[in-house]
Parts: sequence; structure tokens; C-alpha cells
Amino acid sequence: MSKNEYICDCNVIHQDIVDKIIKQVPDKKTFSDLAEFFKLIGDPTRLKILFALDKEEVCVCDIANILSMSKSSISHQLALLRKSEIVKCKRKGKVVYYSLDDNHVNEVFEIALNHINHKNKERLTIERGS
Repeated sequence: MSKNEYICDCNVIHQDIVDKIIKQVPDKKTFSDLAEFFKLIGDPTRLKILFALDKEEVCVCDIANILSMSKSSISHQLALLRKSEIVKCKRKGKVVYYSLDDNHVNEVFEIALNHINHKNKERLTIERGS
């Protein structure tokens, strides 16, 4: 398929569809917040942290050990994620445990991971069949 096959060359406006979507468009702040959310979770280190937190509630030391990184670098990333309400923490004695902020964060992470795994399996199947 060439690129031109994906270009719509009609001049028809489907006004009912356009009007329906326009009524549902969120405000600029919502899009800005959404972009910031994806920017924050778009970092490979933060994604690894989210992966760990998706599995268990863990402390900074555990995350640092899992990712083979320093506690200070993990703490820095966790501070960014906490400030943006992507992760939360609670203290138990001297230890602070981190977890994903709510089920929405879990769902976004797991859906994205499932999508990537699905696409990778498709790609492998195609490569092996070629």
C-alpha cells in the first residue's frame, strides 16, 4: 500500500459526526493535563517503576534493587510521580511504601502493556511466517 491510499480525497463533511464530536471535546486544561500524564509515564525508568508498583506495594530500596539503580535516582522519579498523583505512599514505621495512586493508573498501565505485548506477538508471528 502506498501512502496515498490513506489520504481522504473527498470533500464531504459529515456534519452529524463533526457536531457530535465537537460537543464532547474536553477543555484545553484537560488536554494539557493528559499530555503531562503521558509525558510523565513515557519515560522508560518511570515505566519500570510503574511496572513494579503494578505488581506490589514496595519501598524505595526494593525498587532500587529491582531496577539496579540508586535509591536517590528512584526517589527523584517517585517524587515526580507523586507530585502528579500517579503514585502514592504510606509510612509504616521507618519504611515508606509506594503504590499506584488508583485503579485508573493500574488500568492505563496494564492496557498499554497488553497492547505492546499483543503487537510484539503479531510482529513475531509475521516475521516467522515470512
